[in-house]
Amino acid sequence: MNHVLAVIPVYEHHEPVVAVVEGLLAADVPVLLVDDGSSDACRTALAELPTRYGSTRVRVLRLPANLGKGGAVMAGLREAARLGHSHALQIDADGQHDTSDVPRFLAASRSEPTAVVIGRPVFDDSVPKGRLYGRYATHVWVWINTLSLAIRDSMCGFRVYPLQAVVPLLDHVALGRRMDFDPEVLVRLHWRGVHFVNLDTQVRYPAGGISHFQMFRDNVRLSWMHTRLFFGMVVRLPLLLARRWRT
Repeated sequence: MNHVLAVIPVYEHHEPVVAVVEGLLAADVPVLLVDDGSSDACRTALAELPTRYGSTRVRVLRLPANLGKGGAVMAGLREAARLGHSHALQIDADGQHDTSDVPRFLAASRSEPTAVVIGRPVFDDSVPKGRLYGRYATHVWVWINTLSLAIRDSMCGFRVYPLQAVVPLLDHVALGRRMDFDPEVLVRLHWRGVHFVNLDTQVRYPAGGISHFQMFRDNVRLSWMHTRLFFGMVVRLPLLLARRWRT
């Protein structure tokens, strides 16, 4: 059976993350909160959670400075491996993901323990239209850079990683540290032959929620990432084509 740890990158989301933690604990999943250089108020609030829920069920990893979402997730994945876990469940701190779907994600991971289980969002009317339409550009580039439709949504931050596959990648490739991390890590895992399981999951954007997506800067980062990955795909083209012909 998989030994799973939930990894939650947190930057100023100390209020909504409490409900996320409670949802994970209800599914019997221990939690690692990665404090990504938050303010004193957030750090203090997070520090109370291991006492409230038990230090074996909730841990806090404090980063000395803000590394960005990707940097925080990578630190959490490495810590999960160090603690002896076989898998890590990544989920956002802002409450947009439905923790009632956690058992389905874990069941899929147990069924295919070497695969990455990724959420395929089913949005309600709360999704900002600019964010919704912008996702499709990334989807198309991911499909081009993998020559595959195996990754149905590369931007969803609700997923389960097999640490045996992802940690060596982190150790050998300099991945994007901000919003570019989520799609890049999946493309590079695909290049390494990792299989993917896609699960539909409800996603909502809470009213008054804090978003750290910077429209200009993060879109520039994503564009540069897609460009780098495209040239990486060209180098790997014979291997990717051979894989398609075998399947």
